[in-house]
Amino acid sequence: MKLNIASLFLSLFSVLSINAKDSKSTENFYQFNAKSLQGKDISMKNYEGKVVLIVNTASKCGFTPQYKGLEELYKKYQDKGLVILGFPCNQFAGQEPGNETQISEFCSLNYGVTFPLFSKINVNGKNAHPLYKFLKVQLPGTLGNEIKWNFTKFLLDRKGNPVKRFGSTTKPEDITADIEKLLFQK
Repeated sequence: MKLNIASLFLSLFSVLSINAKDSKSTENFYQFNAKSLQGKDISMKNYEGKVVLIVNTASKCGFTPQYKGLEELYKKYQDKGLVILGFPCNQFAGQEPGNETQISEFCSLNYGVTFPLFSKINVNGKNAHPLYKFLKVQLPGTLGNEIKWNFTKFLLDRKGNPVKRFGSTTKPEDITADIEKLLFQK
């Protein structure tokens, strides 16, 4: 009996592992689209060949000052191939209550944000944006895949491969070495 249960468990684990590998290999970053703050449909193919940093953002969060560090990274490395993509999200304590116009004005006036910002999305749950569903499968978090809070960051290489996930407490300047490694990779 113990052998049968162990065999069944092993078979089930193998099937789940194969399915996880298949889902990782069939999807890629460039297949996704998202709406800009201006309501325009943007293909992630526009960022092919770039090192991409994806961040879920909010205007009324303790981590909101990270906009400044993100903009500094963007200005410093934009010409070398870095793009930062901001995805406002109101799922964490209602910390992004504004509409697209308010978000754009806030980011521009308070932090001089020039990197691309997108319309508000969900990053968790059944209505999570497909891009975030993909990222969470590719780079699971600590204690589960869900995004824990605002300003979680995903770093992708020039081929669109998710490389590293950073929590909210990781400041933009603390990931400079990871960004440089991808930018200057031969």
